[in-house]
Amino acid sequence: MSKKSTRVDVACQALRQAIIEQALPPGTKLPEDELGAQFRMSRTLVRAALAQLQSEGLVDAPPRRTATTAKPTLEEAREVFEVRRTLEREVVRLVIARWRPEFGAELEGHVRKEEAARKAGEARVSIRLAGEFHIKLGELAGNSLFRRYLGEVVSRCSLILALYGRPHSADCAVNEHREIVAALRSRNAEAAIELMDHHLGAVEHRALLDQDRDAQFDLGAVLTRYTETAETGNGSKIARLPRRKTRAAK
Repeated sequence: MSKKSTRVDVACQALRQAIIEQALPPGTKLPEDELGAQFRMSRTLVRAALAQLQSEGLVDAPPRRTATTAKPTLEEAREVFEVRRTLEREVVRLVIARWRPEFGAELEGHVRKEEAARKAGEARVSIRLAGEFHIKLGELAGNSLFRRYLGEVVSRCSLILALYGRPHSADCAVNEHREIVAALRSRNAEAAIELMDHHLGAVEHRALLDQDRDAQFDLGAVLTRYTETAETGNGSKIARLPRRKTRAAK
């Protein structure tokens, strides 16, 4: 991997995780100069990172305007959930068809991480882990395209919940994930699909309009936290310049 591509990857990973964990609310401005200073890279590379996130539906980057985290409409939100339900039903069937005992151990280990985050009161980590449970199912399905598309719609659902949703219920997510794993272990496709439909229905139900989403925050402070995580994952370090305070877009 080249030095340039590593910088773009770190930026994408940090921004993606910050959006998924709802640390960057929908509509947050993402100025190229500030992102360039944060990730220590040129505007050209910043634009490459933003273009990647735009292709995933997480960022709006219109020509000659400052990019922002995406603000999907309610109609777009409904479409995303429709696609997600269809994908996850087929993923459940594929996972059961390929089932091995180690799948259960891997999924249960992930649910334990969700439980630990819930007990620690780490709401944003809990949100991310809840989404990663579904992405892990996509990986176990053994189909790279299902993994890719499911990862994208799960990320978009996190963004939708940040914009429209009621507060995340970690208790419900953990319990429902346990029930899904139990149905998968029994290789009962009908029961597992029914549980998955119920679970996704509950997630979609939380996607109701919430007007209190325009808090002030320090963009640099948020991204510093996520940059450190992304750098660790990529085995690289990127120097950061002093940051200035930024306001969420109204």
